Amino acid sequence: MKSICAVEGVSASGLKERKFGLALIRSSGTAAGVFTSNRVRAAPVEAMVDRMRKGTLDAVVVNSGCANAYTGERGYRDAVEMCGIAAGALDLDPESVGVASTGVIGRYLDLALIRDQCERAAPLLARSVEAEDAAARAIMTTDTFPKHALIRTESFAVGGITKGSGMIAPNMGTMLAFIYTDAEVEAPVLQDILRQATRRSFNRVVVDGDTSTNDVALCTATGAAGKVDHQELARAIEAVCRDLAVQIARDGEGATKLLEVTVRGAADEDAASAVARTIVASPLVKTAVYGEDPNWGRVVAAAGRAGVEFDPYAVSLSVGGTPLVLRGEIVADLAKAKAAMLGNTVSFDLDLAAGEGKATAWGCDLTEKYVEINGKYTT
Repeated sequence: MKSICAVEGVSASGLKERKFGLALIRSSGTAAGVFTSNRVRAAPVEAMVDRMRKGTLDAVVVNSGCANAYTGERGYRDAVEMCGIAAGALDLDPESVGVASTGVIGRYLDLALIRDQCERAAPLLARSVEAEDAAARAIMTTDTFPKHALIRTESFAVGGITKGSGMIAPNMGTMLAFIYTDAEVEAPVLQDILRQATRRSFNRVVVDGDTSTNDVALCTATGAAGKVDHQELARAIEAVCRDLAVQIARDGEGATKLLEVTVRGAADEDAASAVARTIVASPLVKTAVYGEDPNWGRVVAAAGRAGVEFDPYAVSLSVGGTPLVLRGEIVADLAKAKAAMLGNTVSFDLDLAAGEGKATAWGCDLTEKYVEINGKYTT
């Protein structure tokens, strides 16, 4: 099994009909959630912020094609009704069902379609590769491939699926993530673990600098594997989130290359993260990566506007292991540097020589295809 259906107590199903999809994931246990920081929060996000206070879930229903965002009171009622529809199909308490949506902003849900898809998807719930893949594909919008991740330890498993390709920026991105573990863990502990994992993964991905209205990451623990070491669980959940985050970056709208930036030698981890995120968000860096142009000045300039203290003439920078700057001195061999930017992954390493902090962020190149996709998104 790929990921979530490898976790004891989790089953899934999904339908995709043109741009409208619906996924169901059935799993009971303690639960945690992390949501978009955008002030314009979609109705399903508002509904989930309320529901997650009790710290448990029995299922999640997700639709694609309509974000149910900027839809006011009607949108909130529709999100609650969507939970009720799924609950009826699964014979559950409506309050125990989570909800998420992705797609076009400013349009109302087609509840008749959602009811029809729920009724057809519910009997298909299964623990299988095929069922999980159907669920992962059902929530895709401009994604080009479904995204799965799985970590197995000797005592428990953690699996996850996600969608995300565009409208991706730190503080979550248009991304939905559904993570499951068979570990037994209390909801407050799980919330802390998920928040930290998100900070080090999804919040370090930048495709285009836009923070979505609909971002949500949910994690449910079924408890089937019993009590586990919390630190080991935290490492496993972070690893799954990081794997999914990198897949999102690689699948950025119109992207041809994954951009990975590691910053070390910062005052602390937060400072390193701020610099790494600024670099991967830079349109000038992204276009240079697309053109395989080793324009190291763009990387250093982006680092300088991240709001972090460091001595510009103490830094060292390399691309793909090829030195560009060494302790403030330009040492670039442009032919070798350009060769290091070939292929589908470009990795920069920047040492600020200002401390012990380290962080990695991920993004992608910026291409003409991105403009084409988003210039026609609603039409």
